Amino acid sequence: MKIGIVGSGRMGSALGRLWVAGGHDVCFSYKRDDRQLKRLADETGAKWASVRDTVADADVVLLSVHWSRIDDALEQAGDLDGKIVLNSCIPLNDSDTMQVVGRETSGAEYLASKWPRARWVSCFNTAPSESMPNVFARKGKPSPPQQMLYGEDRDAKTIAGQLARDIGFEPVDLGGLANGRYVEPFAMVTAVLAYETPGGPSLTYRFEKL
Repeated sequence: MKIGIVGSGRMGSALGRLWVAGGHDVCFSYKRDDRQLKRLADETGAKWASVRDTVADADVVLLSVHWSRIDDALEQAGDLDGKIVLNSCIPLNDSDTMQVVGRETSGAEYLASKWPRARWVSCFNTAPSESMPNVFARKGKPSPPQQMLYGEDRDAKTIAGQLARDIGFEPVDLGGLANGRYVEPFAMVTAVLAYETPGGPSLTYRFEKL
């Protein structure tokens, strides 16, 4: 599958590396310095390109930029009509300390309202990037960690779920985008556990009904 990464920072580069290892055709874009993009592509065996070219050539797009860069990144992306876009962004302020969207809507709903013809699925926003290599390393073992995803397009969610399995997660379908109002605050809980408690940031989760 051709996967275009818009936002090749910690999460975008972590997922892109693992999708390349899993046999996908990955193209990186949107990083501060094109030299960093080229280095990332050379290290992984992937490609790099402008945001517009990356999106145009992709079967699936991963959007993984800071919330303050959303408008700029998607303006560069161009036509999103019919594209499956996996959104890993949480609507945080510049210091990453508070959500700037919530209660009456969510970041996921905001994106779908502004770019309604894209096929949005929110995912990869509830576990830190540092956990991804460890999840991949134990892929295939019993009781895999879970990854929540949500969106309105059932087929797009099926593809997102398979890409989550390719990393080593068990996808959990949480329904529509409105449930982002609950998931996005939960992502802040996982951030606190990952970065502010002992044991390191490689944090995952698994829900069990007893």
